[in-house]
Amino acid sequence: MNRYCFCLQVRPDRRDEYVDRHRDVWPEMQAALRESGWHNYSLFLRDDGLLIGYVEAGDLEAAQKAMAATEVNTRWQAEMSEFFTGTDGRAPDESFLLVPEIFHLTPSSED
Repeated sequence: MNRYCFCLQVRPDRRDEYVDRHRDVWPEMQAALRESGWHNYSLFLRDDGLLIGYVEAGDLEAAQKAMAATEVNTRWQAEMSEFFTGTDGRAPDESFLLVPEIFHLTPSSED
């Protein structure tokens, strides 16, 4: 399983609403993510709107394409797009700035 980190910029004035929307992510959206190959997916959000995402996938591009083909993702991206800056008219999930991994602490034999 590959690990991916990405960042996006949430509009600081919409930060609280963005957090609220993620308290109740639609069950069908969560199911579509799992079925499309997204695993161990987390989002982290700073006060200034910097969003950091972490996801594990066999192939992120394939997982993104599988999600793009779902109706629920189309609806979710349409609702979420208003929260972001710097996406140049693309959906947020098409605007990830991937961050290269430079270190990973692997479990020791004692773990």
